[in-house]
Amino acid sequence: MEDLQFSTFNGVTEAMPAEPSCFSEFGEDVRLRRDPEDSAVPDEAGESLFDSMLCDSNSRLVPSGFSSSSCTEPDGVLRFVNSGHETTVEASSTLKFMGDSSFNGGTVLRTDEDITDAGDFPFLYQSARFGNFCYQFHGLPRGDCFVDLHFAEIIYTNGPKGIRVFDVLIQEDKVLSEFDIFSVVGANKPLQLVGVRVSVKEDGELVVRFQGINGSPVVNAICIRKAPEGAAPQQPKEYLRCNHCASEIEVSSAEKRLMRTKATDKYEKKIQQLTTDCQRKANECHEAWMSLTAANEQLEKVRMELDNKTFQARSLDQTVGEQAENLRNIATMYDQHKKSWTAAINNMREKIRIMKEEHIRLSRDAHSCIESIPELNNMVAGVQALVAQCEDLKLKYSEEQAKRKQLYNQIQETKGNIRVFCRCRPLSREESSNGCATVVDFDAAKDGDLGVLTGGSNKRTFKFDRVYTPKDGQVDVFADASPLVVSVLDGYNVCIFAYGQTGTGKTFTMEGPEHNRGVNYRTLEQLFSVARERSDAFTYNLSVSVLEVYNEQIRDLLATSPASKKLEIKQTSEGSHHVPGIVEAKVDNINDVWSVLQAGSNARAVGSNNVNEHSSRSHCILCIMVKTKNLMNGECTKSKLWLVDLAGSERLAKTDAQGERLKEAQNINKSLSALGDVIYALATKSSHIPYRNSKLTHLLQDSLGGDSKTLMFVQISPSEHDLSETLSSLNFATRVRGVELGHARKQIDTSELQRVKALVRENLT
Repeated sequence: MEDLQFSTFNGVTEAMPAEPSCFSEFGEDVRLRRDPEDSAVPDEAGESLFDSMLCDSNSRLVPSGFSSSSCTEPDGVLRFVNSGHETTVEASSTLKFMGDSSFNGGTVLRTDEDITDAGDFPFLYQSARFGNFCYQFHGLPRGDCFVDLHFAEIIYTNGPKGIRVFDVLIQEDKVLSEFDIFSVVGANKPLQLVGVRVSVKEDGELVVRFQGINGSPVVNAICIRKAPEGAAPQQPKEYLRCNHCASEIEVSSAEKRLMRTKATDKYEKKIQQLTTDCQRKANECHEAWMSLTAANEQLEKVRMELDNKTFQARSLDQTVGEQAENLRNIATMYDQHKKSWTAAINNMREKIRIMKEEHIRLSRDAHSCIESIPELNNMVAGVQALVAQCEDLKLKYSEEQAKRKQLYNQIQETKGNIRVFCRCRPLSREESSNGCATVVDFDAAKDGDLGVLTGGSNKRTFKFDRVYTPKDGQVDVFADASPLVVSVLDGYNVCIFAYGQTGTGKTFTMEGPEHNRGVNYRTLEQLFSVARERSDAFTYNLSVSVLEVYNEQIRDLLATSPASKKLEIKQTSEGSHHVPGIVEAKVDNINDVWSVLQAGSNARAVGSNNVNEHSSRSHCILCIMVKTKNLMNGECTKSKLWLVDLAGSERLAKTDAQGERLKEAQNINKSLSALGDVIYALATKSSHIPYRNSKLTHLLQDSLGGDSKTLMFVQISPSEHDLSETLSSLNFATRVRGVELGHARKQIDTSELQRVKALVRENLT
């Protein structure tokens, strides 16, 4: 028994041989176990979700509400505090629920929802204190007592699991670890922690502390009961057990102290050995420091070489400038050729017209002379040859148009312009019944051209990257946007936003109903699909935030309580912009995404005006953060996808808004006007871009003027009553399409590299 050392695992003490020799009486491997009658420690194989959160083996979790029958002794309850409740309630002559007191920190929350299985006093679970706080009770009698805690999830009633996880400490001893109410009983259901035994000293003070791990802690009630006399748990007996013959022997306290003394001596020897090893490592560090000095000298040489390379790079920059000048010359030549091609095509069209007239005349003459001309077959053959020649000219014209469009797209991609898609909704039933005329012409929609009848026979033509007719569905719209979406997983910032007057279908395009979902849902669905396909080579972490810019203020639509301070836009050390303090909901599948999107949509500010009975009065912004790690080379990227549903762009006179609606409309027009100013400054390549004139443009600064990929949906109405608003939207979209951005750049995440450098510096010091 003198050669044993002890270790503890899951509450069971093991006695292991200090040397590989055989134990004199009980065999080679002997374990110290507790009395089998002690059932407070559960078997590890059968450990339940309740037990995994409990740190006190004498306590238990009860998934039901408080019952008066649990108070069997008249003087058993010392304090019973109803958290978040202001007044004291006397339930009986021996049971009194005190108002919220003795707390430090936190705020109050109440609910009118019914609490399932709430026991005899449901109101206990309809109020709560949440945040980072503690309770400090004074004047308690000295000795042991029991503490019961009452919980109910009344804030995050829609989950998901893990959104609120916290620890509970009583007298600085942890009694609950990583406690998650929702994962145990769900929402609006009570959960009791019963039977936590604590000791109150002579000062009569008892402290209950709540510490958040993820989210803020919450508690509904705290009950302090007097512990019955003689109710202290018995200390378990300890035995030695041989793993070979299963023999057992009781260990006395003296023998156990002797074993621990010998184990202490052994560990002291190990400490001395580790001290020697530490000195040796210090010497090695000194040698490494000398090597580092030599490496610094070598680094200086490398820097000199780097200066030479920099000079060479400058020479390459000059070469690139010359190549850019050549490219501009080529573009000029293209414009000249384009003009000549246009003239040739017009000439061909005139020839075709003359040939068609000649063909008609010849056909008329052929019919009139059918019996008088003997060589009629030859004339018919000649006419057919002319028709074939016309068809050949048409084919050549179509091929020329296709080549011109291909060259145009290549130049647009070289410039890096913002992509602009135009979508037109169909006439509504009310507009059709009133005989409203359509002013939009889709004859050349497949070539990206849109015609608008401005009165009489006048027609204006607008050019976009893609034009969708009312017959095109959500699948067709997302098919053209999906290549930009996949770029997010490759590490590029992407922004997609919808612009247009109220009632043109912006929210339908971006969100869509449940049976015909729009760009937002389909984007996340494709992100998860591609992430699964690439799971062998990449790992992805996706999180979602839902914001709105309302009256020039940023609101977090996922926040469960009003923010204590205004949300502001900050710039990171890398130069990107973000909003500190917003909720970033981690999503693992498409069902989580749909819950988050619906929660954000329900919290969005809407109002009524003459344009739309349920018009959105704010800019709704969905931000998807993607963190990617390449498992092959360790490269990490951190990119964002902005999906923006802008508020209606109609003028104040058309909305007929008053009061609060007028203020909202003024702020909307201010932000959209600021967006127009930014677009104009970018188009004219101004040295100053006024991003900070509006919260909207400031938030989208990285996407509008940075190195990201940007797509704009301009939504229009075909009705003649909306002609002025339609022309205004199309003119704005044309200016946006003319903006030139820099080439898209992959967003490398340098945080991991900085962490490794910090570890190296720490080891060197």
